[in-house]
Amino acid sequence: MRGAAALVVMMAAALPAMAQPEPGDPRAGQRLAATWCASCHQIAPGGPGPANDVAPAFRSIAQMASTTSMSLRVFLQTPHPNMPDYRLSRDQMDDLVAYILTLKP
Repeated sequence: MRGAAALVVMMAAALPAMAQPEPGDPRAGQRLAATWCASCHQIAPGGPGPANDVAPAFRSIAQMASTTSMSLRVFLQTPHPNMPDYRLSRDQMDDLVAYILTLKP
């Protein structure tokens, strides 16, 4: 009985952590994207950035079924041959990820 009670208490304590919103400021992420990413990516529908196939539009990235906060973070921390090696701070990454996720349908 004590084991079940302890399990319930532990699960209840974890609920607030699971309900926390994603970190990051989407508006700051959009500004960061306009500064660093818009030379290759279209960063908003009808917004700044080229509308070509050189680099995917942020909206296209956001609409991919595999796009999650974690997948974006992994991608942004992994060097890619055709992408500049930006060294984003944790806050910058939080902001950029938060912005891209706002473009999900």
